[in-house]
Amino acid sequence: MTGYTMLRNGGVGNGGQTCMLRWSNRIRLTWLSFTLFVILVFFPLIAHYYLTTLDEADEAGKRIFGPRAGNELCEVKHVLDLCRIRESVSEELLQLEAKRQELNSEIAKLNLKIEACKKSIENAKQDLLQLKNVISQTEHSYKELMAQNQPKLSLPIRLLPEKDDAGLPPPKVIRGCRLHNCFDYSRCPLTSGFPVYVYDSDQFALGSSLDPLVKQAFQATARANIYVTENADIACLYVILVGEMQEPVVLRPADLEKQLYSLPHWRRDGHNHVIISLSRKSHTQNLLYNVSTGRAMVAQSTFYAAQYRPGFDLVVSPLVHAMSEPNFMEIPPQVPVKRKYLFTFQGEKIESLRSSLQEARSFEEEMEGDPPADYDDRIIATLKAVQDSKLDQVLVEFTCRNQPKPSLPTEWALCGEREDRLELLKLSTFALIITPGDPHLVISAGCATRLFEALEAGAVPVVLGEQVQLPYQDVLQWSEAALVVPKPRVTEVHFLLRSLSDSDLLAMRRQGRFLWETYFSTADSIFNTVLAMIRTRIQIPAAPIREEAAAEIPHRSGKAAGTDPNMADNGDLDLGPVETEPPYASPRYLRNFTLTVTDFYRSWNSAPGPFHLFPHTPFDPVLPSEAKFLGSGTGFRPIGGGAGGSGKEFQAALGGNVPREQFTVVMLTYEREEVLMNSLERLNGLPYLNKVVVVWNSPKLPSEDLLWPDIGVPIMVVRTEKNSLNNRFLPWNEIETEAILSIDDDAHLRHDEIMFGFRVWREARDRIVGFPGRYHAWDIPHQSWLYNSNYSCELSMVLTGAAFFHKYYAYLYSYVMPQAIRDTVDEYINCEDIAMNFLVSHITRKPPIKVTSRWTFRCPGCPQALSHDDSHFHERHKCINFFVKVYGYMPLLYTQFRVDSVLFKTRLPHDKTKCFKFI
Repeated sequence: MTGYTMLRNGGVGNGGQTCMLRWSNRIRLTWLSFTLFVILVFFPLIAHYYLTTLDEADEAGKRIFGPRAGNELCEVKHVLDLCRIRESVSEELLQLEAKRQELNSEIAKLNLKIEACKKSIENAKQDLLQLKNVISQTEHSYKELMAQNQPKLSLPIRLLPEKDDAGLPPPKVIRGCRLHNCFDYSRCPLTSGFPVYVYDSDQFALGSSLDPLVKQAFQATARANIYVTENADIACLYVILVGEMQEPVVLRPADLEKQLYSLPHWRRDGHNHVIISLSRKSHTQNLLYNVSTGRAMVAQSTFYAAQYRPGFDLVVSPLVHAMSEPNFMEIPPQVPVKRKYLFTFQGEKIESLRSSLQEARSFEEEMEGDPPADYDDRIIATLKAVQDSKLDQVLVEFTCRNQPKPSLPTEWALCGEREDRLELLKLSTFALIITPGDPHLVISAGCATRLFEALEAGAVPVVLGEQVQLPYQDVLQWSEAALVVPKPRVTEVHFLLRSLSDSDLLAMRRQGRFLWETYFSTADSIFNTVLAMIRTRIQIPAAPIREEAAAEIPHRSGKAAGTDPNMADNGDLDLGPVETEPPYASPRYLRNFTLTVTDFYRSWNSAPGPFHLFPHTPFDPVLPSEAKFLGSGTGFRPIGGGAGGSGKEFQAALGGNVPREQFTVVMLTYEREEVLMNSLERLNGLPYLNKVVVVWNSPKLPSEDLLWPDIGVPIMVVRTEKNSLNNRFLPWNEIETEAILSIDDDAHLRHDEIMFGFRVWREARDRIVGFPGRYHAWDIPHQSWLYNSNYSCELSMVLTGAAFFHKYYAYLYSYVMPQAIRDTVDEYINCEDIAMNFLVSHITRKPPIKVTSRWTFRCPGCPQALSHDDSHFHERHKCINFFVKVYGYMPLLYTQFRVDSVLFKTRLPHDKTKCFKFI
C-alpha cells in the first residue's frame, strides 16, 4: 500500500528508475529494428557482391552462378529436375497441339458431311418433287386414255391368196377395167408393206430387144427400191418392162402378147401386173396398142382413147435422163421472172386432119356450128398475129429449119436437137404445147417431152387442148404449175399470159421445178412415182423411211457434273421439271390406215393431194396452216389440253397443245475432249432434256480413260463413217423426239436461254429457231451473193450451231435434198448450216426465228475455231452462190423479227388466276 501510494503521489525515489526502464525499452526496440534492417538489406547485397567477385576470380573453372549458354545450366545438379520437368511439359504441349489439329480436321470433315447431307436433302426434295410431277402427269395421261375409251386393236390377220389363184370374175369389157373389178386386193393387205416383184428382163426373149440404157436404168432403180422383193409368192404387185425397144427392132403385137401371157405369175389375165413402157425419144412406137393386156395396168407416155383406162392406167413421163443425173449447173435460174420472150413455140406438123379453114366459114361461124375437127390452122394464124403485132416479144415457128423429129399423125413434131430446144426455153417465160389434132390421141410422147423440157428449163407450160391427159393427172394439181387452155380460147391466150402477176408466175415456175425434180427427172423418180401412184390408189400407207443406225462408242460415265461459272445464275427461278428416267419420247408417227382416203392436203415436200412419193418418217408433219385439214396422226397432232391454264406460273408447265414434250441435244465434236466435257457438264439439270447424242466426227476414238459426266440423262456417243459436217443432220435412230437442239461443242448457252428457245420452237415447229443470226446480201459490183455476219437490223439465217429444228428436216436434208449440196459441204468442210437454212426456207417459204439478243458465242480457253480463218467466209460466199444455182433461185427470206422474253423470267404471284405470255 505504501509503494502504491508513493507511485501515485509521484515519489522521487522510484520515479527515476521507471523512466530509465522506459528509455531502455525504446532503445532495445530501435536497435532490434535497425539490426533486422541491416541483416535483410545489406547481407544480400554483400553476398551478391561476394559471389560475383568469386566467379570473376575463378580463372580456370566454370562460372557457377552467372548466366550460362546452351544447356550448361542443366549440368548443375540441383536444376536437373527442373529441366526434366520443362521437357516433359514441352512434350505434353506438342501432343496437345497435335490433338488439337486432329480435332480441328475432324471438325472440318464433319462440317463437310453436314453440308453434303444438306445438299442430299435438297436433292431428295427435288427428286421427290419431280416424282410427284411425273406421277401427276402419268395420272393425267391415264385419265385422258380412259376418257378416250378407245380399245387397242390388234393387227388383222394377213390373208394371202393360194398359189393357184382361183381368179376374179372377168369384166364384160376389158376397157372397163378399174381397180374394183381388175385388181386383186387380197394380195395387198393393209399390213403387207406393199411388196413388189420385178421381172428380170434378161430372162425373157423380150429383154434382148430393149434399149440397153433404159433396161440398165430400170434394173438399177428396181434394185434400190425399198418395196421390191425377190419372193414372188407374197408380192402384191408384179412389174414388167416392155419398152423402149432398140431402133431397128420391130415387135409384132401378137408376139408381145404371147410373151406377156407366158410370164410365170401372169395367172391367165395378168391381174396385179404393171406393164411399163418407157420412152427415151420423142417418137416411140406404141407397143401395147392392139395388145390384149388383160387385167394388167399399163404405164407409158402415149395413149389412144380406145386404149387408156382412166383411174387404172398411168401416164408417165419420158425417160430423158436414162443413165445420168440432171446437171443443176446447167439448169437456168428461176429469176428474173420475165425472160426475153413472152412465149415460144417451135414445131412442124407433118400430117393433119382436114383443116377447118378450108371451108368458107369464119371463126365465129365455126363456134356457132359444130366444133371443127382441127384448130391448128386457127392457132397458127392467131399466134402469128400476136408475133406480128410486136406487143410482146414472142417466137413462133411452124416449120423446122432442119429435119423434124418423127412424130405421130396430127402431132406437132419437135425441131432441132434437145440442147437447142433447151437454150430457147431458157429465154422463154412461157412454153406453148399444142396437143395433137386427133381427139382420139389422149397423150403422146412428143407432148410429154415438150412438157418435160419446159419444166426443166423453167418455162411455164401452156397446154392448148383440155382433152390431154397429163402425167399423174389424177393426183397432181397441174393448175399450180401449168396453164391448160382449150383450143377455142387460143385468141385469149395472149391476154391470159399478160394478166399473170410476177408472184403468181414465180410460184408456178417454182412448183413446176419441184414436179420435175420429184417425179420426172430421173429413172428413180419415175419408177418410185409409178409405185407410189398405185400404192396411194389402193390405200396402203408408205413404208417408214430408214433411219441412220447409231453405232455407239462405249464410254465410262460417273463423273459428277460441276457448276460452270459461265452458266449464269438463274437464282431460284424454276425453269421446269427435270424429267426422271425413263426419258419421254415424242409419240411416233403411226399413219391411220383410213387416213390416206381423207388426207387431201399439201405436205411439206409441196406435193399436192394425197400423193406421197417418199416413204413417211416417224415424225411426218404438215404445215401448221394446213393442219386443220387433218385428223390425228400427224406431226402436229393435238395431245390433250394445255396444262398451264389458270393458277400456273409460266415456267411451271409447257402448256399448249402438247403439254408434255422433250428435246434431244445433238452435239458435233472433233477431238476436243476437254471442251466437250465442259459443254456436257453445262447441260446438267437442264429441264425437258431427253438425251444427248454426241456425234463423234473423228476417226480417232475418245481416250479410254476419259470419264464422261453424269448429267442425269443418257449420253449416246455415235461413231461416224467419215469426217463430214453432214453428220450433224443425220436422222439417227437414237433421236426419239421431234425437237432437236443442234449445238456446237464450244457453244455457251444458259439454261434459261435454251428453255426459252424451246418454248418458241414449240409454237413455230416448221421453222428454225436459234440464237446467232446471219444474213445474205447482193454484191452489186461482182453480181453475186455474199454471206454476212455483221450486226444488222435484219437476218435471213440462224446458225445451226445453236438452233432448234424438227427431226423431219433431218430426213429431208439427208435423203431428199440434192446430193450436190451435200457434196459441196464435204468439199469445203463448211456451209452445212447455210444448206439447212436454204432447205427449210425453200420448203416453208418462211424465214427463221431468232431468239434473244445473242449474236455470237464466246468460248474462253477453247482452241481457235475454223470460223476465225479468212478462208472460212470466202468459202461461205461460194456456197451461197452454188446453192442458189442448185435451187434455181434465192430461197432465203429476210426478217426483222426477233423474239425476246417479257414474262419468261418473271415470277407471277400464285393468287393470279391467269398467266399471260407476251412475245
